[in-house]
Amino acid sequence: MNNTLKLSSILLLIAVAFTSCVSKKKLAEREAGYKKQLEIANNQLNDCEFSLNKHLGEISACRAELAKKEAEKKSVDNLLKVREEQIDDLKDQLTDAKSIRDKQLTQVGDLTVLSQSANENIKETLSQLENKDKYIHLLQGAKTKADSINLALAINLKSVLKQGVADDDVEVKVDKTVVFVNLSDKMVFHSGSSIITPRAQEVLSKIAKIVKSRPDLEVMVEGYTDNVPIKSSCMDDNWDLSVNRATAVVRVLHKNYGVDPNKLIAAGRGEYNSIASNDTPTGKQMNRRTRIIILPKLNQFYDLLNPSNVPK
Repeated sequence: MNNTLKLSSILLLIAVAFTSCVSKKKLAEREAGYKKQLEIANNQLNDCEFSLNKHLGEISACRAELAKKEAEKKSVDNLLKVREEQIDDLKDQLTDAKSIRDKQLTQVGDLTVLSQSANENIKETLSQLENKDKYIHLLQGAKTKADSINLALAINLKSVLKQGVADDDVEVKVDKTVVFVNLSDKMVFHSGSSIITPRAQEVLSKIAKIVKSRPDLEVMVEGYTDNVPIKSSCMDDNWDLSVNRATAVVRVLHKNYGVDPNKLIAAGRGEYNSIASNDTPTGKQMNRRTRIIILPKLNQFYDLLNPSNVPK
């Protein structure tokens, strides 16, 4: 019994020892397998991490490219807007050009009608200018006659005006086809007004006498001022003052001394067309003046240029 028990115990120990050896082997194999799988998993994880970083880089590059494209699109949109505005401007310019063209076509049509009439006049003129030498002599004689008349007129004016009038108050000049008389402001008008002085009345009476003796003359009276502004209940500015002064002189020549009103012209120049600088009192005084221009009637010039007046 004891031997049997001992044998059984020994067998059991052997079996346990054998079983323990087998389990450690399998455990080592499994542990090696797990390590292998863990290594594979780590490698796969590393591959995934590398791939992830690569894709993240690609995404970042795509975002940068997208931002660049959006900026380019915005630039293109702005350029397109500018081009559309330019196209609109060009359309407006084209419309204006068409309008101008239509007006010019109308004017050309009008000029065609005028040119037909002018053409007929030119033909008539050319036909009459066959006697051109006589026509040239006529013009030269007319100019000589006009120069002589203007010179004689100027001499007469200086002669009648020099008595009792200071040289610096009256100036008589011949300028091409006209004679003009400059009258100083201090002699003709009271300061800042269009009321004529008694002294000016005397000068105007002498001028009127000469003008009345020549029915072939016209008289233009021009008023001038300095640049000092004027404002009153009856005058807004220097334009008004110059016109009022010219009109006052014309009115005196007609009403007081009988000059034909059909020969009289009144004009106001204001502070413009000055003959001296307004920066000094002397310059201002020179600019404040009245100019009386004695000139042939315009129809006399037209008569001189009319070929039908050429002597046969």
